[in-house]
Amino acid sequence: MNYASLISGGGWLLRRLCTAAETPGKKLNLYRMLSALEMTGGSVSDTLDHYIMHGRAVRKQELERCVEQLRKYRRFQHALEIIEWMEMRKINLSRNNIAVYLDLVSRAKGVVAAENFFSGLPPPAKNKYTYGALLNCYCKELMTDKALGHFDKMDELGYVTSLAFNSLMGMFLRLGQPMKVPQLVRDMKHRNIPLSAFTYHVWMNSCAALNDLGAVESVYEEMKREDGNQIGWQTYSNLAAIYTKAKDFEKAEMMLKMLEKKVRPRQRDAYHFLLGLYAGIGNLGEVHRVWNSLKSVSPVINVSYLTMLSTLRRLKDVEGITRCFKEWESSCASYDVRLVSVCVSAYLNQNMVEEVALVFEGASRRSKQPLLRIRETFMMFFLEKRQLDGAVRHLEAALSEVKGDEWRPSPKLVGAFLKYYEEETGVDGVAELSKIFQANNFDDSWIKNCITATESSPGIDPILKEDSQVNHA
Repeated sequence: MNYASLISGGGWLLRRLCTAAETPGKKLNLYRMLSALEMTGGSVSDTLDHYIMHGRAVRKQELERCVEQLRKYRRFQHALEIIEWMEMRKINLSRNNIAVYLDLVSRAKGVVAAENFFSGLPPPAKNKYTYGALLNCYCKELMTDKALGHFDKMDELGYVTSLAFNSLMGMFLRLGQPMKVPQLVRDMKHRNIPLSAFTYHVWMNSCAALNDLGAVESVYEEMKREDGNQIGWQTYSNLAAIYTKAKDFEKAEMMLKMLEKKVRPRQRDAYHFLLGLYAGIGNLGEVHRVWNSLKSVSPVINVSYLTMLSTLRRLKDVEGITRCFKEWESSCASYDVRLVSVCVSAYLNQNMVEEVALVFEGASRRSKQPLLRIRETFMMFFLEKRQLDGAVRHLEAALSEVKGDEWRPSPKLVGAFLKYYEEETGVDGVAELSKIFQANNFDDSWIKNCITATESSPGIDPILKEDSQVNHA
């Protein structure tokens, strides 16, 4: 990789793409094309090449928005491939682009790859943005020694910002050391580094983790006093979650009402948080009200339906799930099997076998990909109900729908099969599963590899461990 091209070089291709003539007819949505790759299995570079080869303009800002959205929904590999495509075509990357690039390398390939990326950057690209991105990588992976050492190096170079402190605070909170957060806040104040809204939120969460709601409220009052303009819907969402966890539902609901006053019509994320938070206090009526409000002010997309279905499943509102799922299914622009999965699991939890069969049948007709994870849900259900035939039927169907290494049952599912065979039949579960794999022309050695791989995992089913020990004897 020529890292020098990240900060210098031509933008000729970008200019060419931006001046390309738009093909007459329906305008394609580039983000939708890229986000659909998770289900279609296509290539980011092929998709972008196809897009521009048909005369469509693509601007750097549009690509950046695609990266931002894919990161938001944890589609890190595809987001990384967009930036790699930009670099390969010598589109100039800003300092922020390079910092995002480093973060995506870490998330898609690991911290060592991110360190190598950072080491290979030219000196001008080793700035407070990329230093901060690498610090965040260490903090995210809870690598305390490396994080603190890197922070000290940033301090020597004058690169410490509120973002650097936020990374350390988040790390200590995840490490179960909330008492260290207030000291970092004091250090920021001593250095005259302004506290961001995120800083205040983490500080509140550290107080909550110490079971000090009085301190949480003091932080909130300070935030209002020092810079009330920073208080947005995220602040009230944070407070509502804190009060909900503390079982103070009255204050939680008060914060939710404050949250709603801050929400603008197209802020879908805020509505999604409202749905989950009202579910947290068990208020189904408010969940439906917020959902109707969202539908009245903003186009409702798949992720909104997914959030609502997950919320209704949490509250066991089967009638609401049925209405919501049918509404989505009748109007969706792209068929998302994740919504089917939520509906299936909700119905199975209520033993609605006939209804779930109809949902699965409809999804099988409309989905372009095998419904493998949904079949796993069915298998777990039938094993829990001690109905081996149903579980085996779905296992055989799944194996018949894939080739090679496209899919294997999860370790949890393998453990459930072995547990059933052990408790209900007394036969060798590994041998029985091997027969099924062999009958469908699959290598059965994967089962034993799965057992070996999970042997040292905490909380593993004891039957998995026993079978592993037998097979190693």
